[in-house]
Amino acid sequence: MVGLLIITMKRQLKTLASYLLIIAFVAIALPVRASAWWNSDWSARKKINLDLTSKGVPITDNVGDTAVLVRLYDSNFTFSISKPDGSDLRFIADDDKTELPYHIEKFDTLLNAGFVWVKIPALKANAVTSFWMYYGNTSEKLDKAENYKATYDATTVLVYHFNEHGQQAFDFSGLSNIAKNAASFTDGSMIGTGSRFDGQKSVEIPASASLNWTESAPFTLSVWVKPTKFESNQEIISRRSGIAKFAVGLDQGKAYIEVINSGRTTRATATTGIPIGSWHNIAVSSDGSKQKLYVDGVNVSSLDVSTPSITGSVFISNTGFIGELDELTISSIARSADYIKFQALEQAGDTASKLVSIGEDEVATNWLSWMNSGTFGILIHSLTLDGWVVIGILSIMFMISWYIMITKAGSLNAGGKANEIFMKHWHHLANDLTLLDSDDVDKIRSLGGRMTKEDQRLMKDAGVYRIYHIGVEEIRRRQSAELKNNSKVLSARSIQAIRSSLDSGLVRETQKLNSGLVLLTIAISGGPFLGLLGTVVGVMITFAAIAAAGDVNVNSIAPGIAGALVATVAGLAVAIPALFGYNYLLARVKDATSNMHVFVDEFVTRMAEYYEEPSNK
Repeated sequence: MVGLLIITMKRQLKTLASYLLIIAFVAIALPVRASAWWNSDWSARKKINLDLTSKGVPITDNVGDTAVLVRLYDSNFTFSISKPDGSDLRFIADDDKTELPYHIEKFDTLLNAGFVWVKIPALKANAVTSFWMYYGNTSEKLDKAENYKATYDATTVLVYHFNEHGQQAFDFSGLSNIAKNAASFTDGSMIGTGSRFDGQKSVEIPASASLNWTESAPFTLSVWVKPTKFESNQEIISRRSGIAKFAVGLDQGKAYIEVINSGRTTRATATTGIPIGSWHNIAVSSDGSKQKLYVDGVNVSSLDVSTPSITGSVFISNTGFIGELDELTISSIARSADYIKFQALEQAGDTASKLVSIGEDEVATNWLSWMNSGTFGILIHSLTLDGWVVIGILSIMFMISWYIMITKAGSLNAGGKANEIFMKHWHHLANDLTLLDSDDVDKIRSLGGRMTKEDQRLMKDAGVYRIYHIGVEEIRRRQSAELKNNSKVLSARSIQAIRSSLDSGLVRETQKLNSGLVLLTIAISGGPFLGLLGTVVGVMITFAAIAAAGDVNVNSIAPGIAGALVATVAGLAVAIPALFGYNYLLARVKDATSNMHVFVDEFVTRMAEYYEEPSNK
């Protein structure tokens, strides 16, 4: 009874182990994080938070649609995972479904620095807004998703990043307000590359319909400045039409705005100046009737004068500005004070860390993302149709062979344990076969009551028990036919016939044990040849494509050949486990067959001793 309890516990533990293996496989197949993954082709992501609460930078009024600068450095981004040009970057809203427009100002994997502008719709005050940055897709067929026009709202009419390295400044608003001439450039500016001015040269932005101001027109202007020398009336941004004029600049380091409208000149100047040699944001917001001046997001002065009608060019550093400029933005609406504050603080390097936080790397370790990234991803994407067909066939063979190995091993284990239980009881019965003379069938089946109901239930897997039943039934049938003078004897011919029935049962049990093994031999011999066929056809297609294209280089040959060789690897992956499994199962089958042979010989010997006619003894 204790033995049966141990066997039952072992079976339950095996079942539990199987469930644990399934759970482990599912855990590996799913991403590490419980949250959804936007696209399995991307292997890594980061969560970016914009904290507009008191814990970050408090903003009390909704900002609305705005472009946010994401600064990437060694400290917050693993450049080795991303593509060299950053073309695998994707920005997804917090719902992990909606793609956000973005464009890259700079992405340098040598210096490990990146500046990316992302459009955040309807940014709310007093809240934390989150979005995802996905990267780590190395596919050669990946399309760029940058869209600088969609990064800014429709009221943004000019955006200069000054990242053209001495070329004319490009307008990222999408309205083509491109500068007429170029300024000197400087690296390591406020955000990437900037422009440097020596007080002599200016940059002209030609007039356009989108830049025209009508009388009392609203607008917003923002620019980052780094003065290197202070003088009087250094105009940073200015424009004229006839006698009308608008200018924003520095007067001995103090920011000012000047407006000439209807022949009247008015000026508003900040009470305190900005330090020389450091970056500061200067912005002007006009609702059409009032001009407000901001320095680093703080309203420092204002003019109660309407916007003049101006359709002339916009000039940068038209009068004596000496220093550097970066990030010039003009809008056709009056931005709110909180919008200007948010932009100034978010773009500033020192305060941006409080406002913008970039989370840790989250890596999708599911099998789907692993198959689509790295070297394995290159091999998968290089496979031709014939390769996929061969691998599909091999996959079916792989599953069939493993199914046979697992089920057959389980069946042999169960049969071996059941045979052990039966043989233990049979050895007690073999010394006295009087039990077989009983008319109680249940007594014969239980070997004189030695086998419990649980033992008999386990006997469904015991081949020797089934052979034992064949022998018992043959003895009972032949005794009925040859009964003489109430003595139960069997003729030699009957014993030989019973031996033949036992041998027939042995053959059927052996066939049952060997069933399915032929499929393993097919997998062993056919798998490598199918894989080789896929490789040869794949190489032929690769060379035919190269011949048609006329382009012979390693980059064009290597992926095709590498992909073709995957078929051979798949064939070996089918054959090698099947080979080991087949040899193991064959040894187990031989052991089980030998045990049944021994039992048949023992049964016949005992039967002859007990039932054979006296004249033959």
